[in-house]
Amino acid sequence: MERPLQIAFKNVESSASMEALIRDRAKRLQRFYPNITGARVVVEIPHRSPEGAKPPLAIAVEVDIPGRGPVVAKGEEERRQVNGDHSPIVNRVFEAAERQLEQISAIRKGEVKVHGAAGDTGVVVRIFPDQNYGFVEVKDSPDLYFSREVCGNGSFENIKIGSLVHVTRAVSEGPMGPQASSVKLLGGSSPS
Repeated sequence: MERPLQIAFKNVESSASMEALIRDRAKRLQRFYPNITGARVVVEIPHRSPEGAKPPLAIAVEVDIPGRGPVVAKGEEERRQVNGDHSPIVNRVFEAAERQLEQISAIRKGEVKVHGAAGDTGVVVRIFPDQNYGFVEVKDSPDLYFSREVCGNGSFENIKIGSLVHVTRAVSEGPMGPQASSVKLLGGSSPS
C-alpha cells in the first residue's frame, strides 16, 4: 500500500487484538489486488439501544485502488460477551472486500468468461445520478458511456461505483465516445 492503513474506533474502545487482526487481514488484501493505494477501517457502535441491550458492532472497510472509486464492504453483528471475540465479523467484512477485489482483478485481466455476442462484464467506474449517466470499465475498450435509458427495470438507481454489470456495446459511438446499448446490474454485485 502506498499510504498506511487507517483504523478508527468510534463509540467503542479500541482493542489491541482486534487491531492486530484488522492489520493482518488488510495486509492479505494485496494477494487479491496488488496495486492497492490505501485502506481505511472503521469499527463502531452505530446506535445505542434504548432498551439497554448491548448495541451491535459495525465494521466498514474501504480500499482504494487506482483508476476507480473505493471498494467498500460493511457488516454488523450483535456484540458477544464471550471473551470479546469479534473475529467473525472482521473476517466476514474482509472476505466481502476480497471477493470484490478478486472480481475487479479478473475483469481487468480478462479472466471473466464472455459467451459469444452475449456482451461483456464490466465494473462501474464513474456515475453521475443527477445527470442520468455513468461509465463502465470493460476489457479491451475505453470506458463505455451509459445513460439511465439503457438500464432495464429502473436499475439505474441501484447502480453504484464498483457495481458489476453486464454490458452490451452499442454499434456506433455517441457524443461521449464508445457507449453501451444495454447495462444490467449483475445479481448481488453491488458493493455493500
